[in-house]
Amino acid sequence: MQKIVVVDYGMGNLRSVAKAFEFVVHEHFADIDVSVSNSPQQVADADRVIFPGQGAMPDCMRYLRESGLEEAVRGAAAIKPFFGVCVGMQMLFDRSEEGDTPGLGLFAGTVTRFRPADATQKVPHMGWNTVTQTRAHPLWQDIADEERFYFVHSYFCEPTDGINTVATTDYARPFAAAIARDNIFATQFHPEKSHRAGLTLYKNFLSWRPT
Repeated sequence: MQKIVVVDYGMGNLRSVAKAFEFVVHEHFADIDVSVSNSPQQVADADRVIFPGQGAMPDCMRYLRESGLEEAVRGAAAIKPFFGVCVGMQMLFDRSEEGDTPGLGLFAGTVTRFRPADATQKVPHMGWNTVTQTRAHPLWQDIADEERFYFVHSYFCEPTDGINTVATTDYARPFAAAIARDNIFATQFHPEKSHRAGLTLYKNFLSWRPT
């Protein structure tokens, strides 16, 4: 029985993420258990880890450290299939402009606020937008290029190494919509709010065998 843990450090859309994974497991898998946990030991024991985030980056990083989960998350990201969602993706980078906050530093780069030149483009970027796949990846299986996913965010990631960007979206400017390296995959958009395409992405994650 595979154990999937959604990390609960006090900041994240945990119920929606967990319910999406539970639905995918019910439809496609018979040997996977999904749980939400704030236990470092359960994160360490998990076979796969989902790392969501919602709200302000300074709060997310503070709660992650205060919860005692930071080292467990770092350990999981080093060796296990690991999926970051929204601020959970932003926290993987070196630093965010939001509160000048240090991140986990697992990806080189910064997190920057949208500053649209067009006054009709509001911040936060909220709603459905097209995602362009920029590099092949197993998690894109059965997901069409230029598929639409659901976004809610005021900041975006700027990876130092463009090879880590596997999808982009354009809002005020092109930005990284998804990143991947080794055993890590992360999205700025919310798969759990993105209907069929998002559930397919989660299904692909559960069968992914990173090398």
